[in-house]
Amino acid sequence: MQKRRQYIGSSSSRSTRRPRTNEQITNPEVLLVIDGETKRVPISEALEKAKEAELDLIEIAAKANPPVVKIGDIGQYLYQQQKKERKQKSGSKQTEVKMLRFGFRTEQHDLDRLIERSKEFLGERHLVKFVVRLRGRELSNKSFAGDKLRSVIAALKDDAEVETDMRMQGTSFVVVLRAKK
Repeated sequence: MQKRRQYIGSSSSRSTRRPRTNEQITNPEVLLVIDGETKRVPISEALEKAKEAELDLIEIAAKANPPVVKIGDIGQYLYQQQKKERKQKSGSKQTEVKMLRFGFRTEQHDLDRLIERSKEFLGERHLVKFVVRLRGRELSNKSFAGDKLRSVIAALKDDAEVETDMRMQGTSFVVVLRAKK
């Protein structure tokens, strides 16, 4: 006979912790916030006021001494907290490093296309990394590859500034640009 494994739902692994409410608050005294004013009251009095208003007593700041509580609807409070978190997430967009590569013998028209593409990335506030690859005999003419990369940087001087100076990395020249402020 096999033992069945008990399924543990996702409720135990939630990343957001619910605030304590009503009888879950165990401190003998709390700071009750009503209409922007705070009063130090016993927990029994705060619970009584919450029941009179037919609302919940919600612990806002558990680490404070005594803890800060307010009277309100727990569902509405949790909704407002989620809304704040979503707004913060949307405001903090991660900047990415976009890499554009070209070779030693890349023609000017192709370089112009890469410069236009990099302007789009810079407009979106991303970092742009240019890489010039050198292969075989091209390694003997590093100065030409460096000049080609410098011309790209010069073409972008109005839109970007150099984040990381041009350097040789293996068999490639690399430079990182960021948008001007």
